[in-house]
Amino acid sequence: MNQTMVITHSSSEDISEIFRLYQLATAFQKLKFPKNQWPEFDQKLITTEINEHRQYKLIIDTKIACIWAITFSDIQIWEARENHTSIYIHRIATNPEFRGNNFVQTIVDWGKNYALEQNKQFIRMDTCGENKKLISHYTNCGFKYLGMKKLTNSSNLPSHYHKADVCFFEIEL
Repeated sequence: MNQTMVITHSSSEDISEIFRLYQLATAFQKLKFPKNQWPEFDQKLITTEINEHRQYKLIIDTKIACIWAITFSDIQIWEARENHTSIYIHRIATNPEFRGNNFVQTIVDWGKNYALEQNKQFIRMDTCGENKKLISHYTNCGFKYLGMKKLTNSSNLPSHYHKADVCFFEIEL
């Protein structure tokens, strides 16, 4: 059975499903990575991303299989390494019905095209905590692991960044 896969912007009609997927991802994180889980995200954050066309979804047939957000600046996380020539991918959450399909690679492939269309030179991601399995997965998807460090000022970031060690990843296009 062939499935149709489409990547498009999320809409305000998707907000309840976005939050459902975040809750499921957080529950999964609690099982797999007890030291680092996502907090409950503010609906205003998600609404802003949707309104600014920075919240995306991957649809298989008629179901949302995966979601993520992007930004074009991430100075609080990347600090002195912020370069204004990157897209930053955040909060990839996979619908459990579709887990195991390596959507990170799908997002990377999409991100390469999107970044080039936006005249960007890098795709960047970060994750909290030293999750060796996740580090390996991201590097297998083409990211260079740039190391880990504590952020100097995480006060305006979601709470999972507070006092966390953050791992940095980058693909140069």
